[in-house]
Amino acid sequence: MTDALFTPLTAGKIELANRVVMAPLTRNRADDETGEVNDLHVEYYRQRASAGLIITEATQISPEGKGYIQTPGIHTDQQIAAWKKVTDAVHAEGGKIVVQLWHVGRISHTSIQPADQAPVAPSAISAGVKTFTKNGFEDTSTPRALETDEIRRVIEDFAHATRCAKAAGFDGVEVHGANGYLLDQFLKDGANQRDDRYGGSVENRTRLLFEVLDAVIAEWDAGHVGLRLSPFSNANGVSDSDPMATFSPVFERLNEYKLSYLHVVEGQTGGERDGQFDALRSLFKGTYMGNNGYDYDLAEKRLSDGVDLVAFGRPFIANPDLVERLHQGAPLNEGDQDTFYGGGEKGYTDYPTLTAA
Repeated sequence: MTDALFTPLTAGKIELANRVVMAPLTRNRADDETGEVNDLHVEYYRQRASAGLIITEATQISPEGKGYIQTPGIHTDQQIAAWKKVTDAVHAEGGKIVVQLWHVGRISHTSIQPADQAPVAPSAISAGVKTFTKNGFEDTSTPRALETDEIRRVIEDFAHATRCAKAAGFDGVEVHGANGYLLDQFLKDGANQRDDRYGGSVENRTRLLFEVLDAVIAEWDAGHVGLRLSPFSNANGVSDSDPMATFSPVFERLNEYKLSYLHVVEGQTGGERDGQFDALRSLFKGTYMGNNGYDYDLAEKRLSDGVDLVAFGRPFIANPDLVERLHQGAPLNEGDQDTFYGGGEKGYTDYPTLTAA
């Protein structure tokens, strides 16, 4: 078949066998004390290695960056060694995998933070949402505003995590600048009410994003670095008074960076698509990955309109062989929502493939 979805592409310096991307999916199965992935993760990602590219579940760059129980990290030697087993397994199957670098900012709880401290954010404004703790879903804690001289430490944490990702054998990294987490909180004026050089004007609110990208690219060339943004999403309580005014200069400036790809949530995260994203899309000339409610038909249409890669999220939970199912037009397994967050093998590595069925 000559369907565009199944043709190869080189994204920056990462050669992909097809345009089907496994989107990052938080599954809460890492060791909660050490942040290490385990043998279940090895099998889970190995099963899905036929994707042109796997983007791992969001992975915190530091203990401070953690917002949910049982999420993995990429900042210690032990975490590097654990992830190396995952990357080796994916590569043995011919796949490519990048790790999503994550700092949750205010989307956390004191019980998850080191020494029960308050989470950090651009401003001391509560997100007004819930996070997943040992007691179940609880209201996020009110954050404290990062001091200006602390921001350099956060940037270095992204750089350190990038070095760790290289050591763990990943094919690249994706900087998480979306869905109401720390970088998105700085970008959007509903969460960022600072009066220093990181707040106020669009130039100031976008400063941290580009300083992080500069630091990450200094550790690994831009051809191995992706970025995820969600300009129109109010996920996790963020909002912006004028997303087009905020993100238009971001998309234009990103052309200078020659990233591996730009990964965009096209509308509300997991919800309604917003037609304005095409106006932003036209400003970016690099490799563009679309995400939000894609199925085969929409993917083929969008690829013909100039999208380069398509990220599929929830369909990959229940369909480890999603690429083959899309290729054959085969029916998809339904996911068990009760096992999406936390648990063991059930609902994680036990979904049948077409061959098994």
